[in-house]
This record gives sequence, structure tokens and C-alpha cells, in this order.
Amino acid sequence: MKSKLYYVLYFLYAVVVAFVLYLNGVFTGEWSSYTNLVINIVFLIIIGILFIVSSISFGRLNRVTYEMEEVTFQLQKEYREADGKNLWVTYKDKDKVFEEEELQDAFDKYRLRVKAAGTRRGAGVSCDLEEYINEDLLDRVGMNFFNSGVSGTLTGLGILGTFLGLSMGLGAFSGDDIFTISDNVGSLLSGMKVAFHTSVYGILFSLVFNVVYRSIMSDAYEVLNEFLAVFRQTAQPYAVKEEDSLATMLIYQAGMANSLKQMLEMMKGNAAQQTEGVERIVDKFIEQMQTALDTDFKKLGNVLKNAGESQTVSAANAAEMVEAVTTLVEVNRNVQEAFAKVLERQEQFAGQLAEQKKMLADTCSDMSDEISSQIYTFGQMRNFYEK
Repeated sequence: MKSKLYYVLYFLYAVVVAFVLYLNGVFTGEWSSYTNLVINIVFLIIIGILFIVSSISFGRLNRVTYEMEEVTFQLQKEYREADGKNLWVTYKDKDKVFEEEELQDAFDKYRLRVKAAGTRRGAGVSCDLEEYINEDLLDRVGMNFFNSGVSGTLTGLGILGTFLGLSMGLGAFSGDDIFTISDNVGSLLSGMKVAFHTSVYGILFSLVFNVVYRSIMSDAYEVLNEFLAVFRQTAQPYAVKEEDSLATMLIYQAGMANSLKQMLEMMKGNAAQQTEGVERIVDKFIEQMQTALDTDFKKLGNVLKNAGESQTVSAANAAEMVEAVTTLVEVNRNVQEAFAKVLERQEQFAGQLAEQKKMLADTCSDMSDEISSQIYTFGQMRNFYEK
């Protein structure tokens, strides 16, 4: 199965490690260069760490893939046993649908979404499980952000080893004649050995890892698509059609209209008596309120009058404040215009200074050239008279 394909990386890694140790004379005891061996071991350790991290992510992805396959088979089996009846009634309240935490969390969110949009007749709106269990979930479980860069990292390590080996060989290569050059050929070849070895297994690992990674992700996507197709067929809740919703609303409105009609018929015969009773109650209430709160109403009127006068004074003060603020804004505008004129004059003055500086520099340059010419002429004349 493609999900087990990443075991090839361990086999290839062991073969390459044995090959590199053999080329460096570890098995025969003829170590040509400790530096070459150390560099190769360091590179292989880095590659081994990358493979371990990727293998952990592949293992998590495989567990999720197996879980989806098992649930797919279970849905198909239960659907056949139920004679083609939708299984959502069973799965909407089932405690543990998936063993893997990522899948169970996503399925719980889907059930909450369906429950929140549900009605008595079914789901209120159409909601697809793919919104929660999708390729993004598999990419997150399989650490796509990491594994997608491993292939390039392996190629980069191979190129780095190439330049490092060439740098070592050229750094140790020196000589001015054929005898000294022939003595240093060994160090140059030793560096080139590191360069070629790291390039070969770096590119080899990159190619194999890329094939393994893409195969595993492709297999996981296929299982996901099969699971979603089976779930839609067997257990996805049906959304209430627009016609059914409209019929339900009409029935509800008819029931409400019938209830209101009955209430009006009950109130029609006793409307006059109820009106007289309400009027007597209101008159009695007003009379008692007038008796009990006459003094308090007068106090309330005085308080409201004083409040109105205070508000009038506050309005006048506010008008004065607005006028003062307007004056202040006008003064501020004038100050800004004055500052703008001052800045403009300073810019003009700065331009004049720059021009004068340039003229002074040109004059100094001309004077320097003239003095140099005169000094040169004087030197020529002095030499002529001395001769």
C-alpha cells in the first residue's frame, strides 16, 4: 500500500550510510581522510533527522487515513443493513465516530453546525462535511508545511557539500612547479570526493523522498474523496426544501389567524362592560393620584421651571464658548499662514545660499587651478635659469 512507502527511505538511508563508510575505508581500516568522513557523517545525521520528523508525520497521516477507510466500510455496511435508510439519526448523537482526535473534533463541529441550522423537519440549510474534513485537514496532519520543503533541503545539502568539498580541495592545493603540484593532487582529489559523494546522495534522497511524499498524499486524498462520497450517500442530513418551508409557514400563519379570530369573538360581547369598568378604574386612579400627589406635582413643576432657566443660561454660555472657539480657530489659521510664509522665505534663502556656495566653490577651484599653473610655470622658469 502507498501509505507504507516511506519505509523505503529507511532502507535507502541504510544503504547510503554503508556505501559512504565503505568508500571512506571504515570497513577496511584504510581511512584516507578523517575530514571527509566527519563531513559525510554530519550530512547523513542531518538527513536522518529530517527523515525521522517526516516519518512521524507520515505515521499520523496513515492513522487518519486508516480511520477514514474503516468508517467508510462501516457506513456502507450499516446502510445496507438499514435497507437504504439515511443513517444521520444514528450518527448525529453518536459519542465516538472516529478514534483519531483530529477527525472527531472536525465531525463534532459539523454536527454542531447542522444542529444550529436544524428544524423539526430536518436541516435548515445544506451543510457539507467537506467544509470540516477536507484536504486542508490532511495537509495539517501530514505536516505539509514541513514535508513540502524537505526535498529542496536535501538538494540544497548536496549542493552545499559540493562547494564545501571543492573549497577544501582548492584550499589545500598549492605549488609553483610540476613537482609540488603533483604532491598536492591527493588533497584536491580528497576534497572532490566529498563534493561528489554529498551531491550524489543528496540528489538521490531528494528524488526518492519527493516520490514517496507525493504518493502518500495522493493515496490519502483518494481515501478522503471516497469517504466523503459514501457519507453524502448514506448519512448526510437532508436539507428542508424551500417548498416545505413555505408550506410550514402557511400552516403556522393559518393557526395564528384562527386563534386571533376566537379571541376577538370572546371579547366582542363583553366589550362595552369592559370599557365602562376600565373608565371607572381610570377615574378612581386619577382622583387618588390628584389627592395624594397634588403638592408633589407643584414641587415638580417648580423644579422643572428652575431647570429650564438653568438650561437657558447654559445655552448662552455655550454660545459664548462657541464664539470664542471660532475666534481661536481664526487666529490659529492666521498663525499657520504666517508660518507658511516664513518657511517659504527660508526655502528661498536656502536656495540662495546653495547657489552662493556653488559659486564660491567654482571660484576657489579656478583660483586653485590658476595658482597651480603659476607654480608650475615658476618651476619651469627656475629650472631654465639654473641651467
